[in-house]
Amino acid sequence: MTTVSKPLFRDPIEDGAADPTVIWNRTAGEWWMFYTNRRVLAPPIDDVSWVHGTDIGIASSKDGGATWVYRGTAQGLETGWGRNTYWAPEVVDDGHVFHMYVSVIEGVPVRWGGSRVEGIRHYTSEDLVHWRFASVLDLDSADVIDACVFPLPEGGWRMWFKDSARGAHTYCADSPDLYSWTPAGPAVVNMPHEGPNVFALGGSYWMLTDEWKGLRVHRSTDLRAWEVRDRILDPSGGAGPDDGGNGLHADVVVVGDDAFVFYFTHPGRTPGEPIRDTLYAHRRTSIQVARAHVLDGELVCDRDEVLHGPILPVGGP
Repeated sequence: MTTVSKPLFRDPIEDGAADPTVIWNRTAGEWWMFYTNRRVLAPPIDDVSWVHGTDIGIASSKDGGATWVYRGTAQGLETGWGRNTYWAPEVVDDGHVFHMYVSVIEGVPVRWGGSRVEGIRHYTSEDLVHWRFASVLDLDSADVIDACVFPLPEGGWRMWFKDSARGAHTYCADSPDLYSWTPAGPAVVNMPHEGPNVFALGGSYWMLTDEWKGLRVHRSTDLRAWEVRDRILDPSGGAGPDDGGNGLHADVVVVGDDAFVFYFTHPGRTPGEPIRDTLYAHRRTSIQVARAHVLDGELVCDRDEVLHGPILPVGGP
């Protein structure tokens, strides 16, 4: 039995792993983590180019998520010349093909809003390494990022995403086959947020959204109407190494009665103090994991709980 370390993972090349998503690689027989590979080591100029021009990083685990090793970056995402920006991958396995939905911004902007947001691209793969471009999704908005996909109980799939052009709220779209998508309108519009993530646990559906003050919990019985609950992973932070401050943009893997929340932190930042993006300490990120479960009808999470691996099934889900 291995004690799961804190932090769980740091990118050894750029030190900027963010927006994780975790999936079983049935081809390799391992758990794989995809993430936004922020360029923390870019020159410390006073702009936001360091969070653009990013690849999608990959780490893998052979021991059920207890330890992770850097493997490289997803191949085949570029479809033309030049350098673009790839953010917030969502990876889904339909049993035959893997699907990636990733946010794409043209070029390497030096300021927010400084380049065209292409939206969310769809790719497919048989091995999670080599990816083929399928389409750019038409989601009835020019400024959408942060896809999350979950199966509907009646069949088909629903995607939730942040629509920055509509108040930074979560909107959704439906698909019968993971290829064609029909916009389905607003899903959660209570306050600005990003990074929706949906999962089923304890007889309910749950959505986490990143309000930049922790992860807001929402509960649903039908994946359509969402009840706003409390937050988890708030700015009070955890006691473990690199776990200070609020948890950011998470993914969840459900194992029985437990939901393992994979999130990232900015451990060098102090809540309430100005952020200085020219500082390495303020840029770098770490991936963490915490166990959540349902208690008296609420989703609760103690980020200081010591976890022992494997936390994910070694032989796959």
